[in-house]
Amino acid sequence: IHAFLLKHINSWVTDIYCHKVIRLSAATQEVPRSIVCNVHGVNPKFIEIGKLKHQQISQREQAFFKGAYYIGKMVWSKGYTELLQLLQKHQKELSGLKMELYGSGEDSDEVKASAEKLNLDVRVYPGRDHGDSIFHDYKVFINPSTTDVVCTTTAEALAMGKIVICANHPSNEFFKRFPNCHMYNTEKEFVRLTMKALAEEPIPLSEELRHELSWEAATERFVRVADIAPIMSIKQHSPSPQYFMYISPDELKKNMEEASAFFHNAISGFETARCVFGAIPNTLQPDEQQCKELGWRLQE
Repeated sequence: IHAFLLKHINSWVTDIYCHKVIRLSAATQEVPRSIVCNVHGVNPKFIEIGKLKHQQISQREQAFFKGAYYIGKMVWSKGYTELLQLLQKHQKELSGLKMELYGSGEDSDEVKASAEKLNLDVRVYPGRDHGDSIFHDYKVFINPSTTDVVCTTTAEALAMGKIVICANHPSNEFFKRFPNCHMYNTEKEFVRLTMKALAEEPIPLSEELRHELSWEAATERFVRVADIAPIMSIKQHSPSPQYFMYISPDELKKNMEEASAFFHNAISGFETARCVFGAIPNTLQPDEQQCKELGWRLQE
């Protein structure tokens, strides 16, 4: 019930306050006047790592010395459940896979215990920055998560020139254009693509695709999709003899939005209503720490 209400409240609030909503992927809730566009980029250091690997490959040097890995906050919902299930179900087919997991989180002990029960070579390490030199030599990044909006680590792995194995899911739609990104629909496809990736070399990224992962390209996409058409002037209508007052559809819509905004603003001043809308309890007024940070006087 709470999820149902929150969904419609989100649509209502964005409808009355937003001219346009930019959704990073189709994995997010659809709301009025929204458009899907990935306006996220990666740190330039990942692109530089990818350029170095590209140079090594072009000079016929071995660029990657390690197999497959996954990095992410170590909670079950971040894809660890799906990953360990896939590894457990297909131990025979994946017998040559050496999988290493990096992450820290509240489920770290459980994930590590579950991984130790597998006969595969699965090792679990604490979380590190993805740009750490320890990750430069891995060739394959495996990410079965379907709970992200847009997975940043997938973008970073592609920027570093790695092969990515991920689920065919709306959150990964942006990555379909990259030749090193292989998406699976079934468990058999996962096994086939993983073993194929371990046996082949990544395709060097073109300058165009490398640019697509940058913050410069993300900003360009943002500016393009955020463009709001100029407000058209409302035509003046002469009073109709059949009606006492004529209200155009545009005027009626505007009046309803203003009324909705006034109503929302009014009820937002009540603690109970705020909680119904999803706010954290007792956050109507700033606490002592917030007042101190903002330079406000603490209200009595």
